[in-house]
Parts: sequence; C-alpha cells; structure tokens
Amino acid sequence: MILSRIKPAVNAGTKPKDSSKDRLSLEEFLSKRDYTGALTVLQFKGQNEETVRWVGYCSFHIGDHKNAMSIYEKMLQSKSVPEDTVTNLACCYFFLGMYTNAQKILEKAVESRLKTRLQFHLAHKLGEEEQLMQYHQQLADIIEDQLSLASIHYLRSHYQEAIDIYKRVLLDNREYIALNVYVALCYYKLDYYDVSQEVLGVYLTKYPDSAIAINLKSCNHFRLYNGKAAEHELKTLVDQTSPSFSFGHDLIRHNLVVFRGGDKALQVLPPLVDVIPEARLNLVIYHLKQNEYQEAHELIKNLEPTVPQEYILKGVVNISYGQETGLRENISIAQQYFHLVGDSTSECDTIPGRQCMASSLFLQRKFEDVQLYLSSIKSYYYKDDNFNFNFGQTKCALGLYEEAEEIFLLIQNERLRNSQTYISHLARCYIMNQKPRLAWELYLKMDSPAESVPLLQQIANDCYKMGQFWYSAKAFDMLERLDSTPEYWEGKRGACAGVVQLIVIGKQPKELLTDVIQLLRNTANSQVEAMIRAIKKWARDNRINI
Repeated sequence: MILSRIKPAVNAGTKPKDSSKDRLSLEEFLSKRDYTGALTVLQFKGQNEETVRWVGYCSFHIGDHKNAMSIYEKMLQSKSVPEDTVTNLACCYFFLGMYTNAQKILEKAVESRLKTRLQFHLAHKLGEEEQLMQYHQQLADIIEDQLSLASIHYLRSHYQEAIDIYKRVLLDNREYIALNVYVALCYYKLDYYDVSQEVLGVYLTKYPDSAIAINLKSCNHFRLYNGKAAEHELKTLVDQTSPSFSFGHDLIRHNLVVFRGGDKALQVLPPLVDVIPEARLNLVIYHLKQNEYQEAHELIKNLEPTVPQEYILKGVVNISYGQETGLRENISIAQQYFHLVGDSTSECDTIPGRQCMASSLFLQRKFEDVQLYLSSIKSYYYKDDNFNFNFGQTKCALGLYEEAEEIFLLIQNERLRNSQTYISHLARCYIMNQKPRLAWELYLKMDSPAESVPLLQQIANDCYKMGQFWYSAKAFDMLERLDSTPEYWEGKRGACAGVVQLIVIGKQPKELLTDVIQLLRNTANSQVEAMIRAIKKWARDNRINI
C-alpha cells in the first residue's frame, strides 16, 4: 500500500539565479511548494534559457519527470549547457525507472556529491552489490549523504537502521520536519501503526495538505481500523487538485483499490505494476482471491522475495498453484518459503511467523506441532475462515473430531463450505461423533456426481467402521447403483447384516427391516433371496409384520 521507494534526499539541481523584478512572486510559490503556481508564473515570462531551466526544475518537483526529462534533453543540444544538466537528466531517468540510461549518461557528468548519491542508488536498483559498497564508502558525513544512506536502508528493509539515521539528523536539525514522514514510514513497515501516526502528526500539523503524509495516515487507519476509515482519510486528498495530489495520483488510485477490497483492481493495478512495487503484490492477492492461481503464479514467479511479506505471498501462490495443478515441486517450494519465514529470528515470535511455521509443518504432516503453533495464535483468528479451515483439518488428523466439528461449523465462506475438502472432513467429524444422519444430509445436498462418489465411499466405509450400519448400507447401495462392482455388494451385504444384528439386540427400530429388505432387492445376486428369507423368518418368529 505504501510506495516502497523513497526519494533520494537531493535537489534536482542548483536553483538558477534570476535578477528580474518579478522574482519575488515566483519565490513565494516555491516557498509554498506550489510548483504548479510557479509554472503558471513562468508561462507569462519570455522563453529564455533561465525560464526553461526553472520550468525543468518545477516539472521535476511536481513529479512530471517526463516533461523535465524532455527539457533537459533539449538543453543538452544547446551551445551553452549548464554543468549540472547531465546530472539533472540522470535524476529524471532514475525516477522514470530508466536505470540503465541514468547510469550511462552519468559517465558524462561532472563529479559532484549529487552524482555520487545517484550512483549509490543506481547500484542498489541494478543489484550491483560491489559498486553499492564502493559508493557507500564515498558517502560523507553530511546531511544529504546520510539521508541517501537512510533511504537505502529503508529499501533493503533495514528499518531500524534508517530510523536511527533520521533521528540523529533530526536531533541537530529540528527544522527538517519532513524527516518525521520518513520515520513514520519506517514505523509503519515495522507494524507500529500507532507510533507511526504519532510521529506523522508532527508533520501534518504544519503541512495538512501533504499527499505522502495523508496517504500514510490513511494506510495506518487501514491497518488499525478498516478500509472505510482509510478511505475517509484519503477523501480530502482525492477531492483536491493541488500539486501534491498530482504527484501522488497513481499511489492514491492504487491504495483506493486496496481499501475497497480489490474493487476495480483489473482496471487500475496492471498499468501500475512497474510503477508502484506494491501494485504487483496486490494484483497477485486479487487473483488469489478470485481463485485465478495461474495468473497469480505468472505475476510472481520471477519476483525475488526480500521481505517476509513477499516470502509469505510467494509461498501462498506456490501452494495454491501446486494444489491446483498437482505439481509437487511448487508445494515443496511453498514449504521452504514458509519455513524460512517461520524459522527466522525476526519473525519466529510474530503471528505471521508462527502461522508460516504451522503451514510448513502442515505440509510435512507434522500435525502435533501444527496444533501447537496454531493454538498459540487462535485468539487472533477466531473468525478467520481460512485459519479455521486449516485448524479443523489439523484437529481431524489428530483424531480430535469433536473440536474439529466445532471449528468447521464456524466457517462462513461459501467457497470453503462447498469445497470437497471441507465436506469430507465435516462428514468424518459427524460420523466419528455419532451423527451419521448429518453426514448423509451433506451427501444429499451435493449436486455433482463426480464429487458425490468419493463422499459416498467415505460415508460407507467410515460408518461401517463405527458400527453405523444403516447409513453404511445406504451409501453402499447408492454406490452399487452407480457401479455394480462386487466390492460394493459385499459392503452392502455386510452393512445390511449389521443393521439386522442391531435390530435383534434392540439398538435399532424393528421398522428398519422393511427398508433393509428393499435395499437388498436392489441387487441382482443369488445371495439376496437367502438373506431375505432369513430376515423374514426371524420377523415371523418374533411376530413382526414386514
């Protein structure tokens, strides 16, 4: 939900000097960070080199990097080129994601602190670790360089290290109030949403119209409360047409999709996949919720996870895709991802970490350990259908059928309740808990013959094992009608004999004898008549009318 890249703490270039008398009005707009207003002023000035440079500067600062890039590229064609133009153009390339272009053109730039910082960021973006360390060593103990270092710490998920730098700079420079936004962003990433709100409030008190700050506040509300509360916070930003809104337009559209539970995801997120890193992840989540596992797998298969959330999401996609396609390789990959998160020192005692370890152990069928981990976090997921689905299966595997039945009945999600896995597990719970009639009713509600056959087989065999012979006989009878194999007749014959035995000892009503005879007559087998004669003889001897 939060834009994961943080701007390097750099200027787009040295502010050009202007001695004209109307400079004051332009400076007023710039001091208010109203770069759109500044551009309006510049439109009424003559087209000269100085004006063009200011247009490039203002375009860069409102996030119109394409226009700024176009201006700087044209400036390079002129006879007198300011020495910072090449570096400024490289900054535009960087913010447009054209990292190779930025790296190449920087070779022509004059040496400067800005150039070093930009090379530092490019090394990170391009995954060049050796160069990253090289430029790291070139950073000086000055504010701009330290803020660049902090931003790289943030991008590499070293949030506490970033916070330490920001706080150190703030200690000596309290007027740098914008750093509170960066600190708040780090606390957000560490899941300290209340702390993030408190720190963010310092900045919002002075700049209540900041797009980045309002957006972060709305994201905190999403985590602390719900999507409706988050959208309410974002509404003021959506309604306004200020330069700050223009800058964060894509980010806001992205977050509204998240706040609204995926509404318009396919219209908004695909174009943002290579603009906002979280857009890819949220699009993957959308496909997962729609059971579109192939699409989710294609989106994430080439992503190299770097933070726990990415490992978890990649694990979920692989397990879903593996179960859908029957590919054991993907299931094995998922188990490894879950284990990495659950076993990591930073996540092992967190709720997601314990859930991941439980998932890893579940895939290894170590259900005693699964129960231990899930029990430790169940109070957080009492009404979570997916959690209860897995917890119920675990209880079933351990033979704790009464607990499993109670957990399964908490599930409200219709897709889960209609799944073959849910129905078969709940049917087993009913049978093991001496409620075979409820298991039979589950079968009667099924529409698909392909799915009903496995359930019939389960009911037939489980009821037979538990001595619930009447429902076992009914199940075997239905199976025999579908497929007249000798095994089904033998099962029905034994179950019918079991029903008669229970009637004889008074554990089943005598009226069932008629139904048993009817079931037997559904089979064309020489043994049927002999069994019916024996049943009728016992009935006559005991004065039972059938």
